[in-house]
Amino acid sequence: MVEYLSSEDAMLTIFATPKPFRGHIAVIQRNAIRSWTLLRPACEIILMGNDEGTAGIAAALGVRHVPDVARNTLGTPLVSDLFQQAQQLSVNNLFCYVNCDILLMSDFMQAIQRVVDHKRRFLLVGHRWNFDVKEALAFTPDWEEQLRSQVQKCATLAGASAIDFFVFPRDLLGEIPPFAIGRPVWDNWMLYRARALSVPLIDATPVVMAVHQNHDYSHHPHEGLWKGDELLANGKLAGGAAHAFSLFDATHVLTPQKLRRAYDLDHLFRRCETLPILYPWLPLRWFQKALDISRPLRSRFGLTVSSVLRIGSRGHNSQSRATPV
Repeated sequence: MVEYLSSEDAMLTIFATPKPFRGHIAVIQRNAIRSWTLLRPACEIILMGNDEGTAGIAAALGVRHVPDVARNTLGTPLVSDLFQQAQQLSVNNLFCYVNCDILLMSDFMQAIQRVVDHKRRFLLVGHRWNFDVKEALAFTPDWEEQLRSQVQKCATLAGASAIDFFVFPRDLLGEIPPFAIGRPVWDNWMLYRARALSVPLIDATPVVMAVHQNHDYSHHPHEGLWKGDELLANGKLAGGAAHAFSLFDATHVLTPQKLRRAYDLDHLFRRCETLPILYPWLPLRWFQKALDISRPLRSRFGLTVSSVLRIGSRGHNSQSRATPV
């Protein structure tokens, strides 16, 4: 018997922690949050943190503001507190963490409803489309159609490790380590966590166009994004590089036709590679050796992890590349 969430349970709370509203970052964050307010059915939106401009945009758009967020010694908000507070403060049973530079459109809510109709437990994720947005969007009645057309012509699809939104039912993932938000590894650990808990990990890329508004990374203080103590701490909390999963670890893919199991060769080979990680108590050393020995032969015949476009292509002019948040 298929378990599903009732329409009442499926009310969505979106939560996020904006960066300081300065310069170009301010423009794209206003665009993103404004797009969330236009989603239907309407969502509860919680902006968390007290960085410059957050209280003002929350008041202007009529969304909830939670100023107090736990931070590490460098002042970076902690993922654990964001997820815990959002679930404590909301009466809804469905949640979405999303980065504040991501534009969401009507296909996002449609995808969630389709998944809810089939699954009670799931983690819904997807690739983002990297797109240059320099100015405030007008949000005219046809803004979605215009944006889709521009993205199809000019955007690129980010790599399989760049995860910018997570949709999940209440209490799905249990206790989350105190990762530094906006730094590498934590988002990939979330995918590992779902797989380790035998939670269906659903890739919605074929039906959800999540648009990442490109920006520079001058807002990152200290040593920068790809080095320093916060990166090392996140890696340690994740349990090492082996727990940095990607969208190739999805168990299901949401297509325009149906929610199907991810049983193509790319996903199956990746599934085999992660068996020792997810089931360390099983005697799988011989299996891992077989995979290592067969890798050159598989590469020769093209049986490798291919471009994500095999999964998510919809005729876009795109290329796969990984980009930080």
